[in-house]
Amino acid sequence: MRTTVDLDEKLVREVMDLLGVKTKRQAIRRSLEALVKQKKRERLRTKLGNLDLDLSLEELESMRQDAS
Repeated sequence: MRTTVDLDEKLVREVMDLLGVKTKRQAIRRSLEALVKQKKRERLRTKLGNLDLDLSLEELESMRQDAS
């Protein structure tokens, strides 16, 4: 889809530098993908609510190592 938009050139350059991309198209696409991913995670967290896990850091580490 082709769309013409007026973008803040300084902001676009900053995004390009941060993402390490060479084109505005890549910068916009990666930014939109990241935003969609972030919003989906937020929506999932809201739907799932908070889990109150009564585990210490040591217990979590042990569980990670047991899973490996």
